[in-house]
Amino acid sequence: MSRMTEQWVEDAWSRITKKLARTSQKIGSRFPHVSVNGTYECAEPHWWTAGFWPGQLWLVYRETKDESLKAIAEECERKLDDVIVGFDRLDHDMGFMWTLTSVARYKLLAEKDSRRRALLVANLLMGRFNANGNYIRAWNPWFEGDQNTGFAIIDCMMNLPLLFWASKETEDPRYKAVAIRHANTVLEHFIEEDGSVHHIVNFDPETGERVEFIGGQGYGPHSAWSRGTAWALYGFTLAYVHTNDEKYLQAAKKVAHFFIAHLPDDHVPYWDFRLPEDVPHYRDSSAGSIAACGLLLLADQVAKTDSSSYQNTGVKILRSLHENYTDWDNDDGLLLHGTGHFPEQSNVDKPLIYGDYYFVEGIARLRGYKDLFWL
Repeated sequence: MSRMTEQWVEDAWSRITKKLARTSQKIGSRFPHVSVNGTYECAEPHWWTAGFWPGQLWLVYRETKDESLKAIAEECERKLDDVIVGFDRLDHDMGFMWTLTSVARYKLLAEKDSRRRALLVANLLMGRFNANGNYIRAWNPWFEGDQNTGFAIIDCMMNLPLLFWASKETEDPRYKAVAIRHANTVLEHFIEEDGSVHHIVNFDPETGERVEFIGGQGYGPHSAWSRGTAWALYGFTLAYVHTNDEKYLQAAKKVAHFFIAHLPDDHVPYWDFRLPEDVPHYRDSSAGSIAACGLLLLADQVAKTDSSSYQNTGVKILRSLHENYTDWDNDDGLLLHGTGHFPEQSNVDKPLIYGDYYFVEGIARLRGYKDLFWL
């Protein structure tokens, strides 16, 4: 990084640490999801976003050793024990939730209770694998009669690191085998030739055959939801790092090229890359921060002659977010202008906790942080 770049990164990190020191006293060991009128609304512990707040705290604690942040993050992890025991509300997002709580704490502090939690959850996540179609089932029924046993979604690429970690930790290949089979299914059915990505693919749960594409949080079945593109970009890069399988690297590069080619001038994406003119073109800052983290990791995996485009774009996204999309004083959130679920008109143009997490991770990466919780 240039001297100028280093200065803005240090400024961003300083602002992040100061703001989290303040908002942590307000939020405590709850589970923020979306900021409304400047205040983070908190979700129940079973909600898929439960790991992102303690994950932020661990990222900052890693450097500051602020014991108050550690205490809050540990209390969040303990609160998730009831979710494990409750079981009924667990879905594929266990990877998001316990990678950023239990795996993070175990990596930082070597606490055995966190290791046990993470391995238990890895077994529960592995139990959602449908061997007929080689995919991890996404959700449980949302309502009585809901038929979604065949649903797999692109977001799950970011849940696979928990399984890869479990195989390394136990020297048991079963977890990795499930992660690889799911990733191969995503490679075959979710990624289009141009690098665009489907959000939901519905499979016949008995035969494993693909039934249909579903638009989900994107504009339509064949549009290009930007956050899904970011999940794929980062997820396949992580899959490559965990397996050294070249096809995952090529998939990450293909998706990255699509993402980069469709960015607007300020490098922060719209919520979908294929939108009709008459549909509101809201930004999704969360898609930007997720993709930036993926691009920075991708840059480390390729030859220096190829890495500059990925590295430079990741930096440009994070810098634009820092300069144009942050609120350091008046909002609980870090990043403004996230879009959660436009088709349902849910959490549109608001700060989102997962956007905040990846922004903090991205800035930490630019400051030299290499030991990712995902690896």
